[in-house]
This record gives sequence, structure tokens and C-alpha cells, in this order.
Amino acid sequence: MNDLDPHPWFDHGPDPDNPGWMTWNVKDDTRFNGFLGSIAIREDAEDGFGWVRMTPQHRHSNFGENVHGGTILGFIDVCLFAGSRAIGIDLGGRAVTVELSTQFVGAAHIDIPLDCRLENVRETGSLLFLRGMLMQRPREDAECANVATFTAILRKGLPRP
Repeated sequence: MNDLDPHPWFDHGPDPDNPGWMTWNVKDDTRFNGFLGSIAIREDAEDGFGWVRMTPQHRHSNFGENVHGGTILGFIDVCLFAGSRAIGIDLGGRAVTVELSTQFVGAAHIDIPLDCRLENVRETGSLLFLRGMLMQRPREDAECANVATFTAILRKGLPRP
């Protein structure tokens, strides 16, 4: 991935709010991704994981004052594509989610960055098998708390509309 190449659908550059991260913000914020707000991605060169971050806001909450499960599922789906870019797989906007299996293991809180760690399990000519975990650090002095784990399959190489 060349971070200097412009992307047709996303603003991609150094993220001033997250040092070491790159922005991955949709240019047309009337699309679903715009609902999630600012997204950042980071590649961890040491372990090969792609990282995706969002900071949930009040509009992402449920009546329990936690992040709504639908927001979490939507964020995971965005992570499949943004995180693939972070690990060097550019799907070029020509892929779809075939399967997504998610296990919710804890609550996510508003106004605290929600991080997704994504790994490539296997890639074939037409499919991409991924797994990941969502986590939050509730306080600076605390360990990360797991929010959800997931596995997914993407179908690659679809023709442009």
C-alpha cells in the first residue's frame, strides 16, 4: 500500500488526532460510513495485523448508554475493508461480505476509541478469510477490554457497477 496514492472514495493521510495512524474517512459522508464518523487505520509491521479505529459518539449509543450492537456490527463490516487495506490488500471497492460471524463479549462505551485488530487468515483468487477482535481501553491505566470477536469471508474481484 502506498499511503501517498489518492483513493477515489476515502480521504487517506496522516491522522492528526491519532499519531501513527492514517485517516480512512469517506469522502461522501451521506453514505453509511459517514454515520460512523472519523475512521483511522494503522498497520502493525511487527505482527502483520491491520488496525482500524473509531470513537463512538452519543448517536452510536443504545438506551443503556453503551455502543449499540448495530453500530458495532456496522463498524466490523467497515473494518473488513479498511483493515484489509491496512494489511496491504486493496480490494478496490470491488468486494462484498459473504459471511460475518460475531460474538459479543463485552460492552463498548461512548467517547472512548474502539479499536479493531484484523488479520488475514487466508486469501484465494476470489475469497478473503479474515478474523478479528474489537477492544477498548476504558482508562489510560487499564488493560484493553474485549468487546467482540469475529470471523468473516469476503468475495473479491466483483465487476465495477
